[in-house]
Amino acid sequence: MKKLIFSTILATFTCCFQLSTFNSVAQTAYITNGVDSNVSVINVATNTVIDSIPVGKGPNGVSVSQDGSKVYISNNLSNSISVINTLTNTVIATIPVGSYPVGLSVSPDGSKVYVANNYDSTISVINTATNTVTATITVGPFPTGVIVSPDGNKVYVTIWGAFEISVINTSSNTVMDTIKGGWAPQSIVTSPDGSKIYVCNWGGNTVSVINSTSDTILATIAVGHRPYSLSVSPDGNMVYVANWSSNSVSVINTATDTISATIPVGINPRGVSVSPDGSKVYVANSGSNTVSVISSATNTVTDTIKVGSNPYAFGNFISTHITGIAPQSMEQADVNVYPCPNNGIFQISSIQYQATSIEIYNLLGEMVYNLPITDNCSPITVNISDMPNGVYMVKVKTDKGTEIRKVIKE
Repeated sequence: MKKLIFSTILATFTCCFQLSTFNSVAQTAYITNGVDSNVSVINVATNTVIDSIPVGKGPNGVSVSQDGSKVYISNNLSNSISVINTLTNTVIATIPVGSYPVGLSVSPDGSKVYVANNYDSTISVINTATNTVTATITVGPFPTGVIVSPDGNKVYVTIWGAFEISVINTSSNTVMDTIKGGWAPQSIVTSPDGSKIYVCNWGGNTVSVINSTSDTILATIAVGHRPYSLSVSPDGNMVYVANWSSNSVSVINTATDTISATIPVGINPRGVSVSPDGSKVYVANSGSNTVSVISSATNTVTDTIKVGSNPYAFGNFISTHITGIAPQSMEQADVNVYPCPNNGIFQISSIQYQATSIEIYNLLGEMVYNLPITDNCSPITVNISDMPNGVYMVKVKTDKGTEIRKVIKE
């Protein structure tokens, strides 16, 4: 099989492309920057910001689908939800919801998103297939945090203004129970097995532990001052609590439901999420405009990442599976796609790789072209002239991995 040949005279065409590597193990963090109205995208492997995505005004809450394909962002000041496709890191839909949406949570099967509309005292239920609100559920005053149980049967909502937790039946979209909680409950998470629910109480400086079978409080744990959000480790052994006024993270041992460590971080931490392998904890510091990276092995900050202004990242902001695109520098380019822009006819070449197939995706993440390669010509010509004008992602599978390039058809 012949090698794909790269001609140096074509190098001038590469300036309008961003080379990316499709990595099924690399993970990505999505940090909402409340003042900038955008989302900073962090490569968890390198702890670097690799992209910035414009969204609605006042982005706050984040929830990543379990398959890692979509990220849902609540825009406080736009009363909307932005839907991000992680393959392209672009907003593919904007969904109107209630007034001042805050927390949100994707169901385990990815079919629904539940959004807490803080000023409306309602929960919007979004159908992810149509990106439309299919139900609105009335709850108590100032709903804030939302989590769906692992089995998808219940939705737990913190009712900040009533000091309680509403339990919603997902089959009927009705409130089936109410749990009296701590003072001004804020964020809420569930253990991986669904047996326990953890709630941080902003006004009480505590975390409530709820038995999900009986929907009763098992324990109350004192943490730092003004706990804002929390996240559970993938193995369920630890819960990390971001303490807004204490500039710290409390670490709860879930076997004993006691504090095992307190870690200093940046100013006014709001968001916290654990990496999928459990090795690192990411904390969004709204007062420092940074993200602290904590080693879970040593409970120390090992890195600090500069992001946008007033980062919130309230919710699950780290993708759990394939994240799509992790941009690299042009010096690392092994596959070239040219010219850019083009009329739908372009070429692919390389000096190192042998291509095995070419796939092209639109910005909705839908594959619109598939070409198996049986004999590498030099170079390969691709014709998508019959497709609409716009931006496409070209996924080139090779004998040494897979690379993704952006191409513009005019």
